[in-house]
Amino acid sequence: MAAIPASFRDLFEKRAFANLATIRPDGSPHVSPVWIDFDGTYVRYNSAKGRAKVQQVDRDPRVAMSIVDPDNPYRYLEIGGRVVESTESGADAHIDALARKYLGKDTYPFRQPGEVRILFKVLPTRVHGHAA
Repeated sequence: MAAIPASFRDLFEKRAFANLATIRPDGSPHVSPVWIDFDGTYVRYNSAKGRAKVQQVDRDPRVAMSIVDPDNPYRYLEIGGRVVESTESGADAHIDALARKYLGKDTYPFRQPGEVRILFKVLPTRVHGHAA
């Protein structure tokens, strides 16, 4: 496990998007923006069952992400790690909490009928912060 530096933990309090990289079946990278938070151990994100990033992590749990400070784009945090848990348990409450953080809404407004949410926990194994 690699620690998130205290000097970069504020990025998890801001409306900073993470660019999440997963690995496609052919070995090429797939990158998509995601909402994130940090529980003190795991970087967490949320997605819906059936999406490419969900299937890719099920097959290969290695991920990488970069988080750019929305107040200073030359300050960012890179994280490499593994998804160590993906669960439906608590995922609806988590996406609602992220909607409060990112949109100022009490509930996630983009939920589709029948959508099943999944909460992902990433254990950081490589962390690098850059501040300019």
